[in-house]
Amino acid sequence: QVQLVESGGGLVQTGGSLRLSCAASGRTFSRYAMGWFRQAPGNEREFVAAISSIGLSTNYSDSVKGRFTISRDNAKNTLYLQMNNLKPEDTAVYYCAVSGSLTTIRWEYYYWGQGTQVTVSS
Repeated sequence: QVQLVESGGGLVQTGGSLRLSCAASGRTFSRYAMGWFRQAPGNEREFVAAISSIGLSTNYSDSVKGRFTISRDNAKNTLYLQMNNLKPEDTAVYYCAVSGSLTTIRWEYYYWGQGTQVTVSS
């Protein structure tokens, strides 16, 4: 069992930056690939970014590529998402999640955090 707690969300203006964190419990954090997803009201939960278990490989959705950076610190059991040049369409609840592999597919993630709200004002 892995428990995940996101933090770092908030209200920011267009063009601003935020850094999300996801603190994980358990000793096996470094065995798992991790991902960030987001869900806006009325929309499906969508893939944002993923990182392999030791951080050597990453994957991004086209909508955030070049603006967002996913990283992890296995010594601290923490996953990060640095978000730069934020746009109003980035407004959503952001979730971190655990998977056995580097994947963009939502149902291949089996532990989820409770989410943190990101709101980008125009």
